[in-house]
Formats: sequence, C-alpha cells, structure tokens
Amino acid sequence: MTNYELVAIGASAGGMNALKEILSNLDRDFAFPIVAVQHVAPDSENYLVEYLDEYSNLSVREASEKQSILPYHVYFAPPNYHLLVEEDKTFSLTVSEKVNYSRPSIDVSFESAALAYKERVIGILLTGASQDGAKGMQMLHGFKSMTIVQEPKTASVPVMPKAAIELVTVDYKLPLEKIAPFLNTLSRTHAGRKEQKG
Repeated sequence: MTNYELVAIGASAGGMNALKEILSNLDRDFAFPIVAVQHVAPDSENYLVEYLDEYSNLSVREASEKQSILPYHVYFAPPNYHLLVEEDKTFSLTVSEKVNYSRPSIDVSFESAALAYKERVIGILLTGASQDGAKGMQMLHGFKSMTIVQEPKTASVPVMPKAAIELVTVDYKLPLEKIAPFLNTLSRTHAGRKEQKG
C-alpha cells in the first residue's frame, strides 16, 4: 500500500464552496499537507484563504517562495503566480506564462507535485469551467498517484472534472460530500501504519 505524503487539490468556478465543504470536514489531525490551486483574479486579495481558514481545522495559508511543506497545513497558490512543488518539499513561485489561460494553473502544480512526490500524491480535481487540471491528473496517474475527481453531477460547473474523466481513467469519482470522509479514512490508515512502525 502506498505511503501518501501530499494532497493536491484543484478548483475553479464554484470552488470556494467545494473547498469549504472539504476543508471544514477534515480531521484536526489530518496527516497530509494539502496544496490547493483555486482560479482567482490576478489582483485578488487573500479573502479566500482567510475565509477558508475560519472553517478549517487545519492551518490555511497562502504559499510563499521556499516555504517548507508541513503536515496540518493547507497551502494555496497566490493570485497571479504558478505554484510549484519541489523535490526538497518546499514551494517555488513563478510568473511564467499562463497555462490554460490561468495563473495559477492547476496543471502546473499537479505536474510539479507528480515529479517531486511520484506515486505519493493524492490528486483531487473539483468543479470548474475550464480544461485546467486534466493533463496534471494524467501525469499523476502516470506516476501511479491516486486520482480523484468530483462526481460531475455534484459539481457547480462540471466541465473540469469531465475533462479529466475523458483524458484519464481516474481511481475515484466521488460526490463532493464523500471526499472529506474518504480522505479522513486514508489519513487514519496512514497514522495507524506509522504507529505500528514506531
């Protein structure tokens, strides 16, 4: 069984409510750090981060350059920056050209997470109106990471999860309300195995 080390979440249109649903229902001792990309306007303030931090048991923060990726934290890509995951478990930020008309781009973050963590990523793609994230899910799948999409019928805008399903044979299609309980189960299993080793 894979030792997962990172959760990567991508969302676009309708994402605030979807992210609130997931983050507000994760256990306080949820074992995996979370990297999240939500499409936002380039000049956005960090309202999204502040809002979600109020509802989450975990610490929700905007990611910064060279910041270490730690458990019990949710890191969001800052507005107008691509967020890359590095092999030394830190972040880097770039203002390179937009991908899928987006910066931050979900594909960019997912693909960097796949290269850095290989099969140890849990990739989740939520509601959205673009194709962003599908190629990133394809790369995660290629590295044998776990791939989860929000069941399109439960998405505010189903275009993004549908695009991933058309490109990749994803591991799980879950209704929005089932995603957090599923992640909590993975986290408890992970914690139990660490205790056994200890």
